[in-house]
Amino acid sequence: MTDHRTPGSPAHPGALPLSGLEYQQAPSQLYRALRSEHGPVAPVLLDGDVPAWLVLGYAEVGYVTAHDELFARDSRRWNQWENIPADWPLMPFVGYQPSVLFTEGEEHRRRAGVITHALEQVDQFELARDSAQIADRLISSFAGSGQAELMSAYAHALAMRAAVQMCGMPQLADETQDLVDDLRISLDAHEGDDPVAAYVRVGERIQRLVKEKRERPGADVTSRMILDPAGLTDEEIVQDLISVIAAAQQPTANWICNTLRLLLTDERFAINVSGGRLSVGEALNEVLWLDTPTQNFIGRWAVRDTQLGGRQIRAGDCLVLGLAAANSDPQIWPEGHVGAENAAHLSFSNGEHRCPYPAPLLADVIARTAVETLLDRLPDIVLAVEPGELTWRPSIWMRGLTSLPVSFTPVVQ
Repeated sequence: MTDHRTPGSPAHPGALPLSGLEYQQAPSQLYRALRSEHGPVAPVLLDGDVPAWLVLGYAEVGYVTAHDELFARDSRRWNQWENIPADWPLMPFVGYQPSVLFTEGEEHRRRAGVITHALEQVDQFELARDSAQIADRLISSFAGSGQAELMSAYAHALAMRAAVQMCGMPQLADETQDLVDDLRISLDAHEGDDPVAAYVRVGERIQRLVKEKRERPGADVTSRMILDPAGLTDEEIVQDLISVIAAAQQPTANWICNTLRLLLTDERFAINVSGGRLSVGEALNEVLWLDTPTQNFIGRWAVRDTQLGGRQIRAGDCLVLGLAAANSDPQIWPEGHVGAENAAHLSFSNGEHRCPYPAPLLADVIARTAVETLLDRLPDIVLAVEPGELTWRPSIWMRGLTSLPVSFTPVVQ
């Protein structure tokens, strides 16, 4: 096997590039192969052959996320910075920002507390009502045609509009679509995209929002963060709002579409879904186990030399959390059956840096409302292509379809 060595990094014999066709359709096969060859912690190469560790095991992901004193979030610890160009595609993920994502200890608890307090005041019944109204408007825009592509026309648009409405941002169609596009590029760039520039544009728009809310506060997440006694600076609020909106939009949109794909292609759900909602909740939960929207998360950085899953981890090494791999770990599901009936998955991560409460509950409200409203309005909806023709975006980070074309009986408005 080739021995990839980079100054300041561990030897990475047999390291597999964390990219390629394996991730487009069946990443679970790749995770099984990596686990079989390397165990619960596998050596991988990020863009540009930058070495890292992919944590595949359920117990190991849980250990990493529960031990911030060993595996911290401040990316300035990374021992590879001298090898990272300024335009590196993953820079929006790992380039240090004064954001809650990179804070640690008491500072993280302060920043995460502001987000939690702001989200706790979101009325879930109002959010469900607002999401249903957004869903109705989107469905009405294509219901008369008898066909639609649900990724762009429904899931991404709905998740973003719900997110920006929670944050008090005016829902201007062009501006909302620009945010959708820039968040997609910054989180999951395709060839030819400029993720760094896209991230800057997102930041500029959120800066304007914070300025507007300082002048005219309202009953929204942004205003609550501004008025919180913790007294965050505008820069801190901007960075943390980007994290909130990004987490609310891309993963929730993919959660919606991955669930619709399951409902429209799996015969276990077909009978119950027709004319009812009995299995929508089950489908939403099963997707979090088997097709979780956030497949992998970068990352954690080793505070000191340590061991994990039989591997020697050096201070400053980067660890990628394999959330999807951990969810299907045969150590917890030895018979190959994933327990879709329970919620012990790691799709929202774990530990102090997990998705802040009650964000997962709010995402569930948006996703569940989106799926149920669509099925209510278009009860005879079917795929417009064969299931095997659906393709997944070639991403190692997000699990989402390139498109979800459907057909149905046109509805006269």
